[in-house]
Order: sequence, then C-alpha cells, then structure tokens
Amino acid sequence: MLLAIDAGNTNIVFALHDNDQIIHKWRISSADSRTADEYMVWLSQLVNFEKLDTAQITGAIIATVVPQTLFPLQLLCRRYFNCEALVVGDKNVKLDINIKLPNPEEVGADRLVNAVAAHKKYGGPMIIIDFGTATTFDVIDEHGDYYGGVIAPGVNLSVEALGRAAAKLPRVAVEKPNKVIGNSTITAIQSGIFYGYLSMLEGMVRRISEEFGKPMKVLATGGLAPLFNEATDIIEYVDQELTTYGLFEIYSANTKDNV
Repeated sequence: MLLAIDAGNTNIVFALHDNDQIIHKWRISSADSRTADEYMVWLSQLVNFEKLDTAQITGAIIATVVPQTLFPLQLLCRRYFNCEALVVGDKNVKLDINIKLPNPEEVGADRLVNAVAAHKKYGGPMIIIDFGTATTFDVIDEHGDYYGGVIAPGVNLSVEALGRAAAKLPRVAVEKPNKVIGNSTITAIQSGIFYGYLSMLEGMVRRISEEFGKPMKVLATGGLAPLFNEATDIIEYVDQELTTYGLFEIYSANTKDNV
C-alpha cells in the first residue's frame, strides 16, 4: 500500500492507497512540534482500528506547504515503514507538467499536485478552486501545464479575522443565508461571508477566463466546495479526493513498485 501525506496549513491528511483506490483517509491538525513517534502512535491506532497493518505500507509520498513538518514526516516513513518518501518539489520527483512561471519553486506543492490530478481526470484548460486555509485559483492549460493562479484569504480565515478585529461581532458558521439582506447581526455577517465569497468566485472565474482567452472548465475541491457549488453554476466538477489522487499519480509516475 501507498501512504500519501498532504500537509497543509490547517490539517495534515494521511491516505492509504491500494493500487488506484483510496482505502482510508485520516486527518490531524497541523503542528510544527510533532515528532515522527507522535505521528506513528496516532496513525498506527487508526490503521489498526480499520483492521489493517502498517507493515503493508511499502511506499510513501509527501506534499507539504509547512516546511517544519517535512523532516518528522520523512523520518516517520524511514523509521516505521522502511521506505524513503518521495517529496513533491524535489528535483528528482517528476510531475510531467511544465510550470510556466519565472520562479517555479514558489508554487505550493499542493497546488501542483492538484494540477496533475485535475488534468489527468478532467483535461483542460481548467481553473481549479481550492477552499483551504487560503482560497486558491490555479490555471492549467490544455496540455496540463501550470499557467499561474490567484491566492485569496480563505473563507474560515476571514471569519476568524473578523471575530478578532471586531470585538462586538459574534462568530458565525459559514452557511448560506436565506436572503442577501440580513435582518440581524448574525445573518448580516453570514450574508457578507457567503455571498461576498460567492461574488468573488464568480468574478474571478470570469476575469481569469477572459484573460486566458479560451473556454475553461472549473473544478472545486476542499471542505467548502459542496456548499458553494450548490449556489452557483460556474463550478462543473467537485472533487474532494483531488489531492490524494494526484499524489498517487505522481508516485506511480516516479516508481515501478506495486503500491
């Protein structure tokens, strides 16, 4: 089996793959101070709970946007799974896409993994919207090459920032209110967050498509993708397994081992 690790700013996702199937997926909050031993204690309990055996893990791949997590995750794979993890972003790990930017190393590993997966599954040209700590828009052309993108503050990050900066405003859940015009402080905030972001999404997709100059598919991933998909017709695909699928594809392209 392959262990695919996607380390983001908020959560780290551990996914087990058997051939091209995701067997199980777990997440833990990101923390710079966790050791390889702590990861193993947590992960082994979950694997055992599913009546699996960590000895079945024969390969690993890591994509991280938090540099401090890389060494303990590599050590986890080396010490407990007896394998050297592939790391997205290393020069010896091929992605089979071109990064058409002046400084390719600036692009987050998760965004490149999403680009590989999106082109493989859906083709292009495409806009990939990822609802994470940041809301990102990534553009791939018809060949799957990474063209560029947009980074905006994430939805939940904006809610937290509003709560910290305005002491009298309550914290609210991100959900779709019945009306745009709120009739209370809570519904007014919910409207600002939901419909404000929805307008941003629709506006950015339109502007990106116009600038790119060709019709583009639109795919959404991340926790809030289904919520916003229900409220707009600009999103053609929702794929919550995009990153883990991309990690499997990259691993398969870089090794002939059975996973």
